[in-house]
Order: sequence, then C-alpha cells, then structure tokens
Amino acid sequence: QVQLVESGGGLVQAGGSLRLSCAASGRTFSNYAMGWFRQAPGKEREFVAAISWSGGSTYYADSVKGRFTISRDNAKNTVYLQMNSLKPEDSAVYYCAGAQIWNTDVARRDAYDYWGQGTQVTVSS
Repeated sequence: QVQLVESGGGLVQAGGSLRLSCAASGRTFSNYAMGWFRQAPGKEREFVAAISWSGGSTYYADSVKGRFTISRDNAKNTVYLQMNSLKPEDSAVYYCAGAQIWNTDVARRDAYDYWGQGTQVTVSS
C-alpha cells in the first residue's frame, strides 16, 4: 500500500501561482511513477502531469504545458506541482496518484494504483 496526502491548495487570483505537494508513505516511493489529475465540478477527472520514477522524464497535458511543472524528491518521498500563470479554468480538486508503469498510459486514470484525497485549487478572475 502507498498512502498519498496532498497539500498546498487554496484560493489565488488569475495569473498567480501555487505549489502543490504530495507526500507518500508506505511502499518505496521511488518505485512509482507519479501523476497529478484534476476534477472540476460536473466534469471528468483529467490528466495534468506525470513524472517517471527517477524524475528524468515528464509528461504534460497540453492545457498546462509551459505553465505547470512537475517534480519529485525521492529522498523526501514527495512529488510537487508548481502551477504558474493560473487561469480560472484551472480551478478543480487536484489529486496525486502513483503508478507502477511508465509509458503513454500514464495519462490514463486506470494506469494508477494509488490516489490521494485531493486538494482544492480555486482561481478567481
């Protein structure tokens, strides 16, 4: 089992920045690729970004490319999502997740074995 706990969400004005953190415990964190997803009210949970076991490879949704950066610190068992130039349409509950694979399927929800409880991000216009 891997337990994931997100933090860092909040209310920010459009154009602002937030950094989300996801702390992992349980099985060896560095064995898992990590991803961030988000879900806005009435919408499907969608892929945001993913990072490989070592942190050497990353993958982003087109909607956040150039604005968001995913990173990880395996010594701290933590993955981060730096979000810059935030837009109102970025408002959602953000979830981190862990997967045992690293391929193009990391954008799929069903590729992930473990999920956090989510943290709310609200961007005001």
